Amino acid sequence: MCLGRSLAGPAFCACYLASYLTNKYVLSVLKFTYPTLFQGWQTLIGGLLLHVSWKLGWVEINSNSRSDVFAWLPASVLFVGLIYAGSRALSRLTIPVFLTLHNGAEAIVCGYQKCFQKEKTSPVKTCSALFLLAAAGFLPFNDSHFDPDGYFWAIIHLFCVGVYKMRRMPQKPSVLSDIDQQYLNYIFSAVLLAFASHPTGDLFSALEFPFLSFYRFHSSCWASGFLGFFLMISTVKLKSTMAPGQCAAWIFFAKVITAGASVLLFEVILTRATVGCLLLGALGEALLVFSEQKGS
Repeated sequence: MCLGRSLAGPAFCACYLASYLTNKYVLSVLKFTYPTLFQGWQTLIGGLLLHVSWKLGWVEINSNSRSDVFAWLPASVLFVGLIYAGSRALSRLTIPVFLTLHNGAEAIVCGYQKCFQKEKTSPVKTCSALFLLAAAGFLPFNDSHFDPDGYFWAIIHLFCVGVYKMRRMPQKPSVLSDIDQQYLNYIFSAVLLAFASHPTGDLFSALEFPFLSFYRFHSSCWASGFLGFFLMISTVKLKSTMAPGQCAAWIFFAKVITAGASVLLFEVILTRATVGCLLLGALGEALLVFSEQKGS
């Protein structure tokens, strides 16, 4: 038990790092920018692996209640939006910039808790939300390689992530576990994205993809599917075995090493102003970790 708990953090970081780097390679280096197909493939593989794990008794899935399943559907729609917009944004933005914008969703959650749920928020958490929001807001004006489409999809991704997190904070305890929710997300996403691949033009455009028959493309797509599944499992394990403060610290550490590794592996040009915005976002996330550890 202790060994499993001690390995949960490093396993999560490894999966997080490998998943982001693999996705970035497929999207920006190979330039496979067909999100309905790429995300549809990932959710299909994730759903199949989760179903097999369930049948083998490795995980428990309890989604027999139709009312709970239908009640979760709006969250599944948001999940499709966040992975689709995230894929579009990540194909155009660097990983450090993308993660900084992604973290801005915490400001939405904090505002919702303070204004609508009337929760008492500590000054540290409030400062964290303001720093994260400021970093995401100033970044477009200080990015020397500003990409309008990339930032547009990043904002949609940010909004979907924020609302999705809010949707996962119901007033009464949910019958669906994290695994149940992800299983429904996988099924809904795979089906919806498969149907959307034709009207969006991705289905036929992908036939002209220059690396379609290349081994490195096939291996990268398989890796992305498996890594996405392992990242989900390691995230659930991390949250179930550690306190919120420890969990937040590992997530922050995973983002730092992923952003750092991406600067070494991919072409990234950062100005002083851009670095300042990234550091402001990192400070905001560090304060969020501190507030979680203090139990605020």
